[in-house]
Amino acid sequence: MPSESIREPDSGEDMSSSEENEGTRLSVDEIEKLIEGAEIEGGELVPRGSNYTFAVQLRNGDLRFLGIYKPADGERPLWDYPYGTLHHRERCSFLVSQALGWQLVPPTIVREGPHGEGSVQLYIAHAPESNYFSLLEEGRPELFLLAVFDLIVNNTDRKGGHCLKGQDGRVWGIDHGLTFHVEPKLRTVIWDFSGQKLPDNILDDLRGLDRKLDDGENPKTKEIISRLDAEEFDMLRRRVKAFLTNPQLPYPEEYRSFPW
Repeated sequence: MPSESIREPDSGEDMSSSEENEGTRLSVDEIEKLIEGAEIEGGELVPRGSNYTFAVQLRNGDLRFLGIYKPADGERPLWDYPYGTLHHRERCSFLVSQALGWQLVPPTIVREGPHGEGSVQLYIAHAPESNYFSLLEEGRPELFLLAVFDLIVNNTDRKGGHCLKGQDGRVWGIDHGLTFHVEPKLRTVIWDFSGQKLPDNILDDLRGLDRKLDDGENPKTKEIISRLDAEEFDMLRRRVKAFLTNPQLPYPEEYRSFPW
């Protein structure tokens, strides 16, 4: 039987990507299981990253696809984040995106790889020239969601190149290792929506997230709790509740609010 690749989906219910634009459309849960059970057949170090990041070839049965592997042992020590925790933050960012129902973050799991435990994220085949600024010119509504999402997860590193347009035209956010700090550390290029109020449909999504985070028996909530420390999870809860109390995007602070 010839090998197949994972195909980009048409809707937010299914997410995937591949080296080619043809292949198999799968649900998010199916993609997670495929990544978990896949063999890593090879990979190349991605240049210019501050941490070790590998573009890897994955094979699960007849399916072959690409992933982004970030081993914990390849993290550069940081003064404000505990060493060896960034891969957990990548996974938790994906879980929060899913809990909101926004599907902004590609499927991301934590598993063993050639260089030890790390995060493995489905590679999104994308337009190489796409970034936050080009997507802003297109008027993409997902950017407003990303601004809200980054405030919730306390993203410290939203650069323009961390926003992609997939081959199916969908907008994705990547690189979420620097998230969930207990102190307010939002640094992002997405300030074009400052002062805007959150519409009712987004507030409904936030209320749904708040309920899920309050449910200690929810499997995804239990996983987030297991990957963050207690204070980090508590501050995540507080950020969601603060947003519901004052549903307006903030304005930047001079010098501190931009990732450069």
